[in-house]
Amino acid sequence: QVQLVESGGGLVQAGGSLRLSCAASGSIESIHTMGWYRQVPGNQRELVAAITTAGGTKYEDFVKRRFTISRDNAKNTMDLQMNSLKPEDTAVYYCNAESSKWPYNYWGHGTHVTVSS
Repeated sequence: QVQLVESGGGLVQAGGSLRLSCAASGSIESIHTMGWYRQVPGNQRELVAAITTAGGTKYEDFVKRRFTISRDNAKNTMDLQMNSLKPEDTAVYYCNAESSKWPYNYWGHGTHVTVSS
């Protein structure tokens, strides 16, 4: 089993920055790709950015050049630096880890990000 704990959410004004962190514990050797997702009430959870064990990254268009995902495999942590935040970035942000072992996919409990206009 893998446990994921997010931190770093909060309230920020538009144009501001926040840094989210995700700490992984448990069967971490089984983890390969990790990512950040977000969800607004009434909407589906959507991918924000993902990063492989080797450091390869993927960003959704709506966060490119504003958000940066990073990962420290030695510390079992993953961060999301969010700059130039917009009100439409307001959501619950979830840490995700893909594992080579069942159940293959893990989620954190989420952290709230609110961007005021």
